[in-house]
Amino acid sequence: MEILKTLLLTAIIFIPLERILTLRTQKIFRRHWLNDIIYSVANGYVVGGTLAFSIVGVTFAANLWLPGLRSAVSFQPVWLQFIEIMFLADLGTYLAHRAMHAVPFLWRIHKIHHSVEDLDWLAGARFHPLDSLITKSASFVPVFVLGFSAGALGAFLLLYMWQSWLGHSNVSLRLGPGLRWLLASPEFHHWHHSKDLAARDKNFAGQLPFLDLVLGTAYMPAGERPKSFGIDDPMRQNYLSQLVMPFRPDDK
Repeated sequence: MEILKTLLLTAIIFIPLERILTLRTQKIFRRHWLNDIIYSVANGYVVGGTLAFSIVGVTFAANLWLPGLRSAVSFQPVWLQFIEIMFLADLGTYLAHRAMHAVPFLWRIHKIHHSVEDLDWLAGARFHPLDSLITKSASFVPVFVLGFSAGALGAFLLLYMWQSWLGHSNVSLRLGPGLRWLLASPEFHHWHHSKDLAARDKNFAGQLPFLDLVLGTAYMPAGERPKSFGIDDPMRQNYLSQLVMPFRPDDK
């Protein structure tokens, strides 16, 4: 029930926002929106439950093996912990995300996310459960192992959740030269979904675009917008077909 409440709250916030600050003209009920609703609900239970169970396990083990380190980390100022979490977690996201594009089997899993052809807030829900588990584990597990305080973790998790919705949203939000490489915006992440050849395999960071800038994978030309989104090869647009597609090499 909480997952449905969160989905409803997100819709109440982002649907009007996309009407007010529209980036591209498209329908609220755009192509394959129902498929992404199913992803949002199903992944909420499957990925959320599996990840929570895994984090409890690794946190318990870390309490036994790394008590001194965890204590030292948790006694830092909360603001400093938050900055450290942001960097460590997004570095994990960056590395896992880049691997998704580089390793053929992982790309078969991840290209399901890239099959979205009309980006909006709901597009952030379309992830194969294995994709979500790998990427979120790379992001969350290290910070839980290190023992950051509940306040710093809570602030990060809240930002992480809303950043995904915002990054995919059909919202015109330009941060300007001072912030565009510091905080991820729709402008930054939309290029990652672009079919433009120059934008391929770019912008892997989730929250901190400067990671791409430092690691040579940044692409966000000022004053330009992607022309189209999606993947080159057509894919069946229903949840069950996409769920099994990575394990059937001849399937699309």
